[in-house]
Amino acid sequence: MKILANDGISPAGVTSLEKAGFEVVTTKVAQEQLVNFINKNQIVGLLVRSATKVRKDVIDNCPSLKLIGRGGVGMDNIDVAHAKKKGLHVINTPSASSESVAELVFAHLFGGVRFLHDANRNMPLEGDSKFKQLKKSYGNGRELNRKTLGIIGFGRIGQATAKIALGIGMNVIYYDSSLDTCTLTLSFFDGRSLEFQLECTSKEELLKEADFITLHIPEQKEYVIGKKELDQMKDGVGIVNAARGGVIDEVALIDAIDDGKVSFAGLDVYESEPNPEIKILMHPNISLSPHIGAATNEAQDRIGKELADQIVSLLK
Repeated sequence: MKILANDGISPAGVTSLEKAGFEVVTTKVAQEQLVNFINKNQIVGLLVRSATKVRKDVIDNCPSLKLIGRGGVGMDNIDVAHAKKKGLHVINTPSASSESVAELVFAHLFGGVRFLHDANRNMPLEGDSKFKQLKKSYGNGRELNRKTLGIIGFGRIGQATAKIALGIGMNVIYYDSSLDTCTLTLSFFDGRSLEFQLECTSKEELLKEADFITLHIPEQKEYVIGKKELDQMKDGVGIVNAARGGVIDEVALIDAIDDGKVSFAGLDVYESEPNPEIKILMHPNISLSPHIGAATNEAQDRIGKELADQIVSLLK
């Protein structure tokens, strides 16, 4: 049986599948050629990340297909309900990349409060000639310790982010329409652990109280953060989006940064991805990364192994 990993899979995942008797194809097939390739090669399992779309045309026209797998959490690029209606297995790896995304959030937060995103642009250009001026420009940084982090969306990634925040001494508040209370366990390298009881707050209260806000929600039909929400935030708030493009109104965000309402933003995802707007890319107060939340070696190994285990269980 052949498995097409169209957006790639870790060597660990390939090894696990091959040991179970599957043939793994890692050829990158263009979207418009996907149906033809699947049928020609009698593919039984299609594995994707965020790039490949698995819509009704693929599902309806590939009779050999028995399983669709998403290496990651969100399945916005898959017509899940239709696939299940047609009798296909649909799987994902909801917990494999949580820590990686959470750490990227804090990379943006730590960089943002110390202007590293801008310093790394300017030091190569002017570090030798304007060192003292740059030192003065970046000399009013802030600490994250004892500040309040507001988390919108408190699933696995939101909770992993909260654990890092608690670990460095931040106060954590969260808003999630489906989770009223949550017990988080922080596990340390020496075997010790601490439990924290958190209660959901209202979105309005979170916007008002948080010094920094990070979003961890699936794709939405409307903006979760727009001008109205930005106006409710503290002056000087920092915002990070490593969830989905389109949950923040980027035009309103740029206006809020230019007005001083928002001190900085960290973006890993974009409304017009994979072609982010030039105003976003060039803004000195926006920390940028190219949708790499889950792109760590450790996360990809976990994703590959978790997909392989599920495939073996369902198809063997």
